[in-house]
Amino acid sequence: MTRKHRLGDLQLAIMHVLWEHGEAAVADVHRALEEERGLAPTTIATMLAKMETKGVVGHRSEGRRYLYRPLVSESDVRRTMVDELTRGLFEGNAVALVSHLLSEHEIDRDDLDELRELIERRQEEEAS
Repeated sequence: MTRKHRLGDLQLAIMHVLWEHGEAAVADVHRALEEERGLAPTTIATMLAKMETKGVVGHRSEGRRYLYRPLVSESDVRRTMVDELTRGLFEGNAVALVSHLLSEHEIDRDDLDELRELIERRQEEEAS
């Protein structure tokens, strides 16, 4: 059974730092988010502790500091969040989600070609 990984905005920002670096201390995460977020290191530490309780990060001790690492993959989190978005806003209809994205966002010809290729590949997989 797949666990659901619901993450808020700050938790996602922290996870992006951990996914990018593999592991990081509170100071590293703070440094990465300081300009964008303006949060105190204690806020980052508190959030990491909550995320550890949720089972999305783990830590190991290195001297007097903890090094945090992601316990869930970016693709697992993305899957959970997109599934929830699709169910919540589009009544589970993935076609409605894609239709919305296509109508509400500028998509250039290269992106459309890439989408077409993805659809063709998926159709080939379904046929075999």
